[in-house]
Amino acid sequence: MTGPEGEVRILDGVDLTVDEGGTVAIVGASGSGKTTLLGLLAGLDLPSRGSIALAGQRLDALDEEQRAALRAREVGFVFQSFHLLPSLTAEENVSLPLELAGHEDPVRVREVLESVGLEKRRRHYPRQLSGGEQQRVALARAFVGRPRILFADEPTGNLDQATGQHVSDLLFELNHHHGTTLVLVTHDLALARRCRHVHRLDGGRLQPLDGPADDGSAA
Repeated sequence: MTGPEGEVRILDGVDLTVDEGGTVAIVGASGSGKTTLLGLLAGLDLPSRGSIALAGQRLDALDEEQRAALRAREVGFVFQSFHLLPSLTAEENVSLPLELAGHEDPVRVREVLESVGLEKRRRHYPRQLSGGEQQRVALARAFVGRPRILFADEPTGNLDQATGQHVSDLLFELNHHHGTTLVLVTHDLALARRCRHVHRLDGGRLQPLDGPADDGSAA
């Protein structure tokens, strides 16, 4: 990217392959480019150099409309800042991806909200929910379409320990039971170690760490 003092290189020679159904964690200091990398992998941005393939398709060969359609079909994304629509209830926020895809499923929406412990809060608006509850709504929205690939930016960063553990379990249940590919950015090394592959981003370069504490399939 270009800043006031010229080109700023956020990522430098990153080469990453994520196997279908795999679990990958990216750790690193604040400002190291983890969120930027996640956005590139999900097709939310395009790199200034190099190429990215998502679900077998080169993103630079697609226009924005085609990339959006690919994300709608294949991708769930949990943003660090939630990105909930304030004018919609929790239930409406969760159902939004299904509505955009043209197949509403109120039963599925209820099931997912119940799985994150928010069935009784489904008619509340984001302003009426705590930060942790908003995070769980964001997770439910990402889960609802049973995505082929789930990208999560600090998925437990705003949660207390017990809720964070529950959310972590949900992520790996989705991977284990549905074969969902999981790519997450986290400061929580214990969460990262649940993934099969762990990489550290430092100085714009991605380096693999030692193997995980378990195989990533436990939930």
